[in-house]
Amino acid sequence: MKIKKILVVGGGQMGSGITHVMAQAGIQVSMRDITKEYAQKGLDSITKNLSKQLQKGKITEEVMKATLANINIGGQFVKEDCDVDIAIEAINENMELKVKTFKQLDEWCPERTILASNTSSLPITAIGAVTKRPEKVVGMHFFSPVFLMRLVEVVKGLASDEETVATIMELAKFIGKSPMEIKDYPGFVGNRIMVPMMNEAIQTLYEGVADAETIDGVILAGFNHPIGPLRLCDAIGNDTILAVMEVLYEGFGDPKYRPSPLLRKMVEAGWLGKKSGRGFYNDYK
Repeated sequence: MKIKKILVVGGGQMGSGITHVMAQAGIQVSMRDITKEYAQKGLDSITKNLSKQLQKGKITEEVMKATLANINIGGQFVKEDCDVDIAIEAINENMELKVKTFKQLDEWCPERTILASNTSSLPITAIGAVTKRPEKVVGMHFFSPVFLMRLVEVVKGLASDEETVATIMELAKFIGKSPMEIKDYPGFVGNRIMVPMMNEAIQTLYEGVADAETIDGVILAGFNHPIGPLRLCDAIGNDTILAVMEVLYEGFGDPKYRPSPLLRKMVEAGWLGKKSGRGFYNDYK
């Protein structure tokens, strides 16, 4: 199946990143969000990241122009937006919202259209079950920042067929990513391992073992990670980290996945990290 047109639902950090890499690979992308203003913010982010690539000599000016020419933006998606080869949902980690989105996509998209979710932890099998094409529903979990990170978890739901999975694997390779096929379990592989580590770093801070800079410093110097876990929480969004931990805790029923009380308090305070201007660090503009 040759992929020519894609609909991305959501123009935030992940949706704009997915749009960026698809468009840079020569695919026509329609990026839609709640309003056109939100989608425009996503396009501004894409333009900023392309400019960084240009300044570093990673791309040419021609590539930047061609990438932007492959993108069209708009507000809430309508039926006319849905005549695509693949629709990728990249909205908040909220099962109710995702189910509503997939039901609408299922109704408006042609039979050939694959419906993919960028969810970082929610069950693909359950999402697919609300559609009339569960065999064509699959997870396509990108990691942030999308234009830099190579991994894509291709999550096979219980009903996802081999052709659908193979198509998404090929697409991920075509756009220069490293796809890994994963079975549909809470947190998949990446977040099941990474997010509990971040939650433990938060718990360590909560218990007063060390301050944020020291905790991150230990991981940077001791594990050779490029970014500390608390700084990474701020980059991803503490609300997203909490959502993943809650999915893991509910899905496995194991106390080792219980979210730290400090993480809950941070989210209640609106200290979500970089996107809100304050998180575990308060040095964001």
